[in-house]
Amino acid sequence: MLSKGRVTAVLGPTNTGKTHYAIERMLAHRTGVIGLPLRLLAREVYDRIVKARGPSVVALVTGEERIVPERVQYWVATTEAMPEIGADFVAIDEIQLCADPERGHVFTDRLLNMRGLHETLLLGSDTMRPAIAALVPGVQFQRRERLSTLSWAGSKKLSRMPSRSAIVGFSVDDVYAMAELIRRQKGGCAVVMGALSPRTRNAQVAMYQNGEVDYLVATDAIGMGLNLDIRHVAFSATHKFDGRRVRPLFPHEMGQIAGRAGRHTEAGSFGVTGEARILDEGLIEAIENHRFAPIQRLVWRNAALEFGTIDRLVQSLEAPSGDDLLGRGREADDLAALKSLRDMPEIRDRVQDGRDVRLLWEVCRVPDFRGISAAEHVGLLARIFGFLQEGAIPSDWLARAVNRIDRVHGDIDAISKRLAYIRTWTYVAQRSGWVQDESHWRNETRAVEDRLSDALHAALTQRFVDRRTSVLLRRLNQKESLVAEVNDKGEVTVEGEFAGRLEGFRFRPDQTATADEAKTLNRASHEALRPEFHLRADRFYNAPDTELDFTEQGGLMWGTAAVGKLVKGPDALHPGIEVFVDDEAGPEIAEKVRRRLQHFIDRKTASLFEPLLAMQRDEGLAGLARGFAFRLVESLGVLPREGVAAEVKELDQEARGLLRKHGVRFGQFTIFLPALLKPAPTRLRLVLWSLAEGLDEFPESPPPGLVTIPHIPEVPEGYYTLSGYRPAGERAIRIDMLERLADLLRSQDTRGGFEANPDMLSITGMTLEQFAGLMQGLGYAAEKGERVKLKAPEPAVPEPAAEAAANPEATDAPMTEEESVLAAETRAKWEAEQAEKRRAEAEAAGETGEAAEGEASEAAEPAPEMEVFYTFRWAPRPRANHRRPQGEGQGRRQGGQPRGDQQRGDGQRGDGQRGDGRPDQPGERGARDGGQPRGKGGPTKGGKPGAQKPKTFSSRPERPERKIDPDSPFAILATLKDKK
Repeated sequence: MLSKGRVTAVLGPTNTGKTHYAIERMLAHRTGVIGLPLRLLAREVYDRIVKARGPSVVALVTGEERIVPERVQYWVATTEAMPEIGADFVAIDEIQLCADPERGHVFTDRLLNMRGLHETLLLGSDTMRPAIAALVPGVQFQRRERLSTLSWAGSKKLSRMPSRSAIVGFSVDDVYAMAELIRRQKGGCAVVMGALSPRTRNAQVAMYQNGEVDYLVATDAIGMGLNLDIRHVAFSATHKFDGRRVRPLFPHEMGQIAGRAGRHTEAGSFGVTGEARILDEGLIEAIENHRFAPIQRLVWRNAALEFGTIDRLVQSLEAPSGDDLLGRGREADDLAALKSLRDMPEIRDRVQDGRDVRLLWEVCRVPDFRGISAAEHVGLLARIFGFLQEGAIPSDWLARAVNRIDRVHGDIDAISKRLAYIRTWTYVAQRSGWVQDESHWRNETRAVEDRLSDALHAALTQRFVDRRTSVLLRRLNQKESLVAEVNDKGEVTVEGEFAGRLEGFRFRPDQTATADEAKTLNRASHEALRPEFHLRADRFYNAPDTELDFTEQGGLMWGTAAVGKLVKGPDALHPGIEVFVDDEAGPEIAEKVRRRLQHFIDRKTASLFEPLLAMQRDEGLAGLARGFAFRLVESLGVLPREGVAAEVKELDQEARGLLRKHGVRFGQFTIFLPALLKPAPTRLRLVLWSLAEGLDEFPESPPPGLVTIPHIPEVPEGYYTLSGYRPAGERAIRIDMLERLADLLRSQDTRGGFEANPDMLSITGMTLEQFAGLMQGLGYAAEKGERVKLKAPEPAVPEPAAEAAANPEATDAPMTEEESVLAAETRAKWEAEQAEKRRAEAEAAGETGEAAEGEASEAAEPAPEMEVFYTFRWAPRPRANHRRPQGEGQGRRQGGQPRGDQQRGDGQRGDGQRGDGRPDQPGERGARDGGQPRGKGGPTKGGKPGAQKPKTFSSRPERPERKIDPDSPFAILATLKDKK
C-alpha cells in the first residue's frame, strides 16, 4: 500500500521527544495509525489521545485488547496488530527493532509496506539511518538531539543506590533477589518485567511514578519507550539469555536502556551494580555520546504467502528476500508451530484446501504466553484448530478452561502462571469468529485477566514494598518534619504508618522495623510523645488506687501496662519504687510517677497489714510483749512457734492477753494473726518477703481455698510459713487448719494409739493414705493394718415376730396354755423349715447326705471383705521441725510429750492443752496437781474406794449389736406376748 505521501525518519537517542512529536503530527491529520512496540506503551499513548480528542474517535487494538468505537479516526495499536487501512497518517515507533531476532520481520514488513496517504513517520535510533536510506526511496531524515545529558556514574552497591533509580536485571530470579534486598534497605521498589500483564506493569509503574517507592527493578523491557522519571540506571549484568543462548548485550541495547535515565531536561546517569563488571571506556563514551555502529542487517520474512497447501505455505515463509540487507532471522514461534502441526497425521488429514491452510496459519500465530514447552503449545493449537473446523470453540469447554484459571490466591509465581494462561484465551477471544458469543468471552477473559493482574500487583507490592519505610525515607529526603500521632489505645503512627505502641510511660517500637528505620521511627515518635507523656502523667497521678495493682513478681501495673516495680526498702513493710519511664519523658515525669506509686504501695500495705501495724503503734505494749510484737512485725505476722519457744515461755498471761487483743493467736505450731492469712495479705507478704530476701524470682502465693498444697523441697526456706502453711511430709497444711486438727488430736490417746476419725479427714480434705503421710510429717508413727469390714445391718422386716424380738419387755408376762401349744407347734414348724433349708444348701455345695442330715453342718460362707486402717502414736523424731513446742513452767509429761501454753477466758484453748495434741487426762502422772489424779469431786487418794479409775483407750472398733432372727420361735413368742 505504498503511496506518494511524505516519509520522514525521525531518528535520535532516547529522551528526544520522538513519540510526543508523532502524536502531535497524527492529531494534525483527520485520520491516523500509530504502531508501538509494547502493549503497555500503546495503552499510554491511547490514554493521551483520548484525553485530547475523546474516546469516541480513538481505537486501541492489541493482541489481547480491542476497543473500536463506531466513529473511529485514530488507531493506536501494537506493531503486529496495526490495521491495514488507508489513513492519512502512519507512524511506526522503535523502528530499530527491525533487527530483533524474534519480532524483527514484523517491523521490517511495516517499514517496507506501511504508508500513510499524506505522511509517514519512522521513529527510532540513529543506527537505522543507512538501512532506511537504502530501503525507502525519497525518505527524509530528521535528527533529534537528547534533551538532557547522560553520564557514567561507575559502580554502586544497592544499599547506596540513589533515589529514583532503575536497576536492570535479565532474569526473574535476579529481579526478585534485588527487589527483596531493596525492600529491606530502602523500603521497597516497583517491579517491571515483560512477562507481567500490561495492567500489572501499569500499576507498578504508577506506584513508582507517584513516588510511593523510589526504586524500580526491571528487565530490559523498560528500554522500549516507557516514559519514566528515572535519574539513574544501574546494570546488574551485561549478559542476557535471548531465548537460545547467553550473549553479551549489544552496545546499542545498553544505550537504549541507559538512555531511560534523565527525563526531559533533567540529567541522568548510568552505571553498574552487584557483580557486573566496569564497562570499557569505549562503550561508556559511546553510550554517553549516543554513537553506535549502524545496523547492517534487518530481519525479514516473506509477506506474500501461498495457502494452497501446508508445504507451500512453509516454502513461502522460508523464501529468501533477494537483498543482502534483508536476511532471515531465527525461526519464529509461529513457523515452528506450523511445521510441528504439519507433521501430525490427524492435522494433515483435516487440512483439505487453502481455507483450511489459512485457518491453520492463523491458529499458529497464537503467541505462546504460557511458555511451558513447545510440544504443550502445539497440542493446544491442534485442539483449537479442531474446534474451529467444526465451527467455533465450544463455550462449555472454554468456560472450564477459564474457571480453572480464575483464582487469585497463591504466591507471585502461581498468579503469574495463571495470568499467562488467561492471556492465551484473551488473545483467542479477540479473533473474529473463533468463539461463540464473542462479546461475552472478550469481556469475561478480560475481567479474569484484570483480576489476576490486580492480584499479582498486590502480591508484588506486599512482597517488595514496605510502605512505612518508604514513606519515612521519602519525607526525610524532602527535609520535612514527620507527623506523628498517638491514639487512645497507645498506638503511635508516623505519617499514618504504625510505628510502635506506648505502654505506660515506655515506647515500644515496632519489632519489624529495620535498624535504620527504627532510628527514624523513634526520633519521630518521641517528638509526638512529649506532650503525651505529660498528659498521661497527670492522668496517672489522679487515677484511683483501683486502677493500680502489683504482680506476684513485684511489678506495678496501671491497667495492663507496667509502670514500675518494687525494690528493697529500709524494711520489709516499706519497699522502694523503680519506675519504668523513658528517658525522653524527662526526670519530672519520672518523679511524678514514682510518688504516685509510692503512695499506692504505702496505702496498700497499711490496709492489708492494719492489725500488724496497729500492734506496732500500740504504746500500751511494753517489755516482753512489745519485744514479741516487734518479732511478729519483723516476720510479717507469722512466726513458727518452735523458733520462739523461749520468748513464748517468758510471756506471762497479762502480756499474752495484750497481744491477743490485737488478734494474735498462740497456736500449738504457729503464732500468727488469722486476719493476715487471707489471700490478699498473703500475696503482698510473699512479695515483701521476696524483696527483703533479695530473691531473683519471687514464689507465687498458693491458690486461695486450699487446705493442703504440695511440699516442694526446692522452694526457698520460709516460703511455706509466709504463705500460711506448715510442711508435713509430702504436703503442707494451712496453719489455721493445723491448729484445728491439733484440737482434735488432744482428745486422743497418742501413747496407746488412735485412729483418724471423719472430722480429722474432713478438716484436711485428705484420704486415709494421704492423712497418714501428713501425720508422719508431723511426728507421728503410723501403723497400717487390716480387719474385716463390717457391713451395715439390713433393716428388719416389719413382722410381729421381729417386733417382739426387738422389744424384749413384751416377753416378761407368763404365757397361757393356748399360747404354749401354739408356740410349740410354731417352733416345730420353724425347726423343720430350717433343717430342710440346711439340707438344700448342703446338697448344692456337694456335701454328703449324712452331713446334710446333721444339725451342726452349715454352708461355707464367702471370704469376708477387708478394710485398711492406721493406728497413730506420737513418736517425735530428732529433726527440729518435728519437735513439739513446750509450755512455760511445765516440763515434759510421761511418754516425753510436750505441753502447750495456757489460754484462759478468751475463747482459745486452755493451759491444760498438751504438746502432743491431747488434753491432760485424769489419773495420769505429771498433771497440774502435783502429779495426783483428780476424781469427780476433786483430788482423791490412790487406792481408796470411790477413786476414779484411769480411763482406757483402744483403737479396736466396737462390736456391732447382734440382731435377733425374726424367724426364730422366740421372736414369734414375743409377738404373741405383745399382742396379749
